[in-house]
Amino acid sequence: MAVGDLKTAKGVEELNTYLADRSYIAGWQASQADVAVFEALGKAPSSSNAHVLRWYNHIKSYDLKSLPGEKKAPAIFSTSAPASSAAKANEDDDLDLFGSDEEEDAEAAKIREERLKAYAEKKSKKPAVIAKSSIVLDVKSWGDETDMKEMENAVRSVQMDGLVWGASKLVPVGYGINKLQIMCVIEDEKVSVDLLIEQIQEFEDLVQSVDIASFNKI
Repeated sequence: MAVGDLKTAKGVEELNTYLADRSYIAGWQASQADVAVFEALGKAPSSSNAHVLRWYNHIKSYDLKSLPGEKKAPAIFSTSAPASSAAKANEDDDLDLFGSDEEEDAEAAKIREERLKAYAEKKSKKPAVIAKSSIVLDVKSWGDETDMKEMENAVRSVQMDGLVWGASKLVPVGYGINKLQIMCVIEDEKVSVDLLIEQIQEFEDLVQSVDIASFNKI
C-alpha cells in the first residue's frame, strides 16, 4: 500500500486493517510516522473505518510538530515499484512492519503480504470486539460569571448511542475562572468525537470552546 492510496477507499480500508490492533502507525507512542500518514490521509474517514477514525481523532489531539521522530511513513506504506539506489539510501531508516531494520526486498514484501492476508482472514472469523475509548474533555467557559453547574448539565444533556458520561470536576484556570473537565466512554464505531464536540459547542451562551485533554483506547 502506497501513501498515495490513502486517497482511495481501498487504501483507507487497508489502513483500517493495519490499525485494527495498533494504537499508532509505528511503535508504542505517537510519532512523526503518524503525522506523515495523517497528512497523507487529509481528512477524517467515515465511521465505517472505525480503527482509522479512532486513530485519526487521537493524532488530531496532539501538537503534531512536537511529536518525535522523522516524518516518514514506514515501509508498509512504500510503493511497490523498485526504488532507485538513491531512494533506497533514503529509506534505510524506514521501519519494517515486522521489526526488521534491513531494507525490504521482494521476498520480504511477499511474506509481509501473506501474513497480513492470513491475519485479516483469522480476525474476520473471530467474534466482533466492541472497540471503546476513554476521553477527557476540557470545556471552557466565557468567564467567572458562567454558571458551571448549568454548563455541566448542558454537556451531560448531549446523548448518543454508544456514549456514557463519567466523572467531572472544575479546574481553576486563573482570575476566578474555572473550566469543566469531564470524562466519557465512547464506542468508536458509533460515536464521532468531532460531532460530540460540535454538539457541546452549540451551547454558545455557556461554552467558549472544547479541547481533548486525553484520549485512550480501552
